[in-house]
Amino acid sequence: MRVWAGATVYLVLALAAHAQNFSQRGFIETTGLVYPQIAPNDSAHVTGSALVRYEAFYKLTNLRFAGAFDAREDTHQQTASEWSEWSGRWWDRSRRRPLFAVRRLSATYTRGRLSVEAGKQLIRWGKADVLTPTDRFAPRDFLNVVDSEYLPVTAARATYGTQADTLDVIFSPRLTPSRVPLLNQRWAVLPPGIPVHELDPDFPGGTQFGARWNHIGAVAEYSFSFYNGYDHLPLFRVQPNYALMRADTQRYYPQMRMYGADAATPLGPVTLKGEAAYFTSNTTTADEYGLWVVQLERQSGELSLVAGYAGEVVTQRRSAPGFSPVRGFTRAVVARAGYTIDVNRSVAFEAVVRQDGKGVYAKAEYSRAVGVHWRATAGAALLRGDPTDFLGKYRLNSHAILTLRYSF
Repeated sequence: MRVWAGATVYLVLALAAHAQNFSQRGFIETTGLVYPQIAPNDSAHVTGSALVRYEAFYKLTNLRFAGAFDAREDTHQQTASEWSEWSGRWWDRSRRRPLFAVRRLSATYTRGRLSVEAGKQLIRWGKADVLTPTDRFAPRDFLNVVDSEYLPVTAARATYGTQADTLDVIFSPRLTPSRVPLLNQRWAVLPPGIPVHELDPDFPGGTQFGARWNHIGAVAEYSFSFYNGYDHLPLFRVQPNYALMRADTQRYYPQMRMYGADAATPLGPVTLKGEAAYFTSNTTTADEYGLWVVQLERQSGELSLVAGYAGEVVTQRRSAPGFSPVRGFTRAVVARAGYTIDVNRSVAFEAVVRQDGKGVYAKAEYSRAVGVHWRATAGAALLRGDPTDFLGKYRLNSHAILTLRYSF
């Protein structure tokens, strides 16, 4: 009996010691969207969704484990309920969002100046806020084009850093694509009068790798980056099917190589940031082009302001149609502002205005915390413009948003 009692005490003490290295958090969130106008392929005025996210972390001396898991459902058939669609959930290749998903599952080893993380993780590059051209390991969920969420990638990432210099090297064995709008819903704008049928996507089988060197100098912080792999945003093969009187379309992902740079320097009351990337491809239907951003940023007490311009230069234009919000938000003036009213309340505003005035996107939101666990966010998004413009073609998709979140 004393042996069992001693063993029990030892086990309790061991678990208590390990519990000090364990942390967890999560939230339950519900979101409702109200669309005043209907779209040709979507007559819904109201949609709702629910998301449960749980994150856990465990740390040993030099090793840290991280896991995050999502469970979701919605009223608009944006969540996959069939097992056939769940088969790609680890790589986030399903057409719709999976009912259950692994958002993060990785191990990080740290020794001195070296840190290595392997597994499913979120990776962000770049310094610009309104548009980040060098952010090549950051696919997104674009089922709602103007309210997207970053998707994780499976990769090995090694970072070696000193006080002034950091080298980041990434290897990913397989492409994780961005999720594009569903063809039977309002965020997919289709040619009128032509039935469109989507074939299974053509995913590439190759690897991706990249490197980024960042330097913090006396006057400015800057970095250079390189990426070789595939574009996570698709091009489309379109083939007329005369027998069935429809157009068959298939997503495919062109080879991509990127050469990028970014910099930030303080200029008195404002910070000047710039970021640029040039993209080449050996896929004969993919454009070769450059993207760049210049912005001014100011932080004054509880007020944050960002304003700038996003540009594009196409050096070789080819004919394949594609879906690219990254390029769609260029050739435009972009701005973002945030103000923290007090510890519980904040407001935010963002806008994109095309330089020729043919497309406008603006979003405003108000957020309020209630107690320790609850937060409510209400907002509205306005889209207007010419139907030939990337922003203007979503002119029927202005909407109001209400989100309730319980954090634990």
